[in-house]
Amino acid sequence: MDKTFIQIENLYKSFNHMPVLNGVNLNINKGESIVIIGQSGCGKSVLLKHLIRLMEPDDGKVFIEGMNLSLLYGEQLVATRRRFGMLFQSAALFDSLTVAENVGLGLKESRRFEQSEIERVVAEKLEMVGLSGSAEKYPAELSGGMRKRVGLARAIANNPEVLLYDEPTTGLDPITSDIINDLIVDLNTKLKVTSVAVTHDMTSAFKIANRIVMLYEGKIEIDGTPEEIKNTDNEVVRQFITGRAHGPIQVR
Repeated sequence: MDKTFIQIENLYKSFNHMPVLNGVNLNINKGESIVIIGQSGCGKSVLLKHLIRLMEPDDGKVFIEGMNLSLLYGEQLVATRRRFGMLFQSAALFDSLTVAENVGLGLKESRRFEQSEIERVVAEKLEMVGLSGSAEKYPAELSGGMRKRVGLARAIANNPEVLLYDEPTTGLDPITSDIINDLIVDLNTKLKVTSVAVTHDMTSAFKIANRIVMLYEGKIEIDGTPEEIKNTDNEVVRQFITGRAHGPIQVR
């Protein structure tokens, strides 16, 4: 029986009185790879940030293994966030730090590790993402795909239970995107993590997901396996996954 790891309950979020999330309900099971799809600006990244309380909901709750995230403060909140790793859309690397320093930054700031242990972990994670020879380079010396992989190495440095991906293939060419997709699938298998990705790249979504949900008008429009999504009769979903200009979805 699947075990619910993250529970999103009736979540609402607005910006300048414009609703973005309008009562989202979603359970994420331990060990699954879930992809959230939807138009640009539909609230995918906003939803993702609520999972680690980078944003506060206007209403509703997020539970992590039964713990209400909104009620956690101080060390409890820090400890819960350590269970997550996140790959940001732009990789969010610090230009003034080397690749090794970027990957080990969270470990260093936690003050829980000796420098020798940080160096060991950094080397291990860079090897996992295929960047063993790039430790002393700076972000400006890297391609877009390499920067994404450095961001991914940093996300897994603390051995998280959950990996969050915010548009992991945005800005990458199709071949580099496929390399990133393969890496995500490989890491999910090796690390046995729960993965939550948001994207509007359907090639990526179908490759990395064992479950796909679509956000539309602030709510979950559909929730199913990749095959169920591909074969749905829902016209909103069909228009989005096929990229048709005409249909029920109106481009704003």
